[in-house]
Amino acid sequence: MSNPLKQVFNKDRTFRPKRKFEPGTQRFELHKKAQASLNAGLDLKVAVQLPHGEDLNDWVAVNVVDFFNRINLIYGTISDSCTEQTCPVMSGGPKYEYRWQDDNRYRKPTALSAPKYMNLLMDWIEVQINNEGIFPTNVGTPFPKNFLQVVKKILSRLFRVFVHVYIHHFDRIIHMGAEAHVNTCYKHFYYFVTEFNLMDTKELEPLKEMTAKMCH
Repeated sequence: MSNPLKQVFNKDRTFRPKRKFEPGTQRFELHKKAQASLNAGLDLKVAVQLPHGEDLNDWVAVNVVDFFNRINLIYGTISDSCTEQTCPVMSGGPKYEYRWQDDNRYRKPTALSAPKYMNLLMDWIEVQINNEGIFPTNVGTPFPKNFLQVVKKILSRLFRVFVHVYIHHFDRIIHMGAEAHVNTCYKHFYYFVTEFNLMDTKELEPLKEMTAKMCH
């Protein structure tokens, strides 16, 4: 393959359709601002900071949707090697096992295979970010009082995708030449959640050693 990175951006390999921002809206402008910072090669620690005069919830909403799109894309690139046979348990090495719980079928934490867990995880996040009551798209519509609480749950679940990919499928990422892309996405995610205290330190534990080397 002449350019392995092309596969990372191949729309056919996206695990879920991308959630887009409507042109002309405030969110679209914020999204463009965030992308411009990244494209300009701005220090990621600086790029995640709240732009002057912008609303925190708007900034968080834009970034959460963007992380969902990008992490969904990363998982899509390795999803054909993450099967019931290769990954019968959703885990991050021998020390960490993630069990699924929701308000529907799985009322109690339930052990599932990684692909099944990922499907439920992406479905659940998609429902949250498409819910106007949680992620309002109209300017002036207030965010709910529990918005950051929902965001923390979304981000902690997205982090588990990184854990599983790094610990169980990173050889595939390297083989595809996508290591730099995934590492940049992870650093961006890490700096963002720590900048706004959106994840507990305990939840970041599975990738603690790697993070210490990568995110100075």
